[in-house]
Amino acid sequence: MRNTFVFSLSALTALVDAYANPLSCSGVCTNAHDPALIRRDDGTYFRFSTGGKIAIHSATGIQGPWVYKGAAIPSGSKIDKAGNDDLWAPDVAKVGSTYYLYYSVSSFGSQDSAIGVATSTTLDVNSWTDLGSTGVSSSSGKSYNAIDGNLLIDGSNYYMQFGSFWNDIYQVKLASPPTKVASGSTSTNIAYVPSGSHAQEGSFLYKYGSYYYLFFSVGQCCGYDTSKPASGGEYKIKVCRSSSATSGFVDSAGTKCTSGGGTTVLESHEWVYGPGGQGVFNDPSLGPVLYYHYVDTRIGYADGQKQFGINKLSFSSGWPVV
Repeated sequence: MRNTFVFSLSALTALVDAYANPLSCSGVCTNAHDPALIRRDDGTYFRFSTGGKIAIHSATGIQGPWVYKGAAIPSGSKIDKAGNDDLWAPDVAKVGSTYYLYYSVSSFGSQDSAIGVATSTTLDVNSWTDLGSTGVSSSSGKSYNAIDGNLLIDGSNYYMQFGSFWNDIYQVKLASPPTKVASGSTSTNIAYVPSGSHAQEGSFLYKYGSYYYLFFSVGQCCGYDTSKPASGGEYKIKVCRSSSATSGFVDSAGTKCTSGGGTTVLESHEWVYGPGGQGVFNDPSLGPVLYYHYVDTRIGYADGQKQFGINKLSFSSGWPVV
């Protein structure tokens, strides 16, 4: 009887610690690196992703069927930097009647980077006007790398989270409308791991209840088919929270996010490998969902095989749980 109890207790612990697998996805669910998700007022979902000059897919439901529509910025960005025809890490938000699409211009491993913005009133292909740089930029010697922009709309205030490696994740206030850095605003560090390679990026700030939750990706994002990292070194999603939109982020143990804090939300499990590049969306049917890209080990590890993942999120404990 005692051995049976020990086995049952171990099985229960494994179940508690396990992560739910992604919800099913139909249509074009691959090549979905760094997805950004939004729903138009008519109920149509739009997904934007790295590559193809920001690829646009749309669907009638959050789980698909997803259909490729074309490039958001087919002529490339007007930002005069290397990589202006290979745009990264989109983020999309609606302010008033206008949609704002943020994107990164850079080259892999370079600090010569900038975050640009394009606008549309419909989200459709051929409707986007590229406005160029938001003024968030970096060059060699800066404490941050100006990629992976994310907009938080907090009442009448607009904040952009950004950063990758170097001193990790920063925040700056944007003007209204949110196309440029606000006059006099300076960038402040909101997440930093002081040791190792400082492998934090892809921040996304989401308000739920009385807290602001700072989600970010930790580890190696790419190249798994040619340079697979040591176990645990691949992408995973972590979070810190604060009652302020601009400072004081800590993890569930109380460790400051600027001192290496971060509570794991989702990591590799079963056939899901390297989840990251995430965002959070409040779906009218499912409630809050975490969306991200990941490798399905049953399909392949190449960057072009990254899948679109969605999980429901529960905040019942005060911390997001898939």
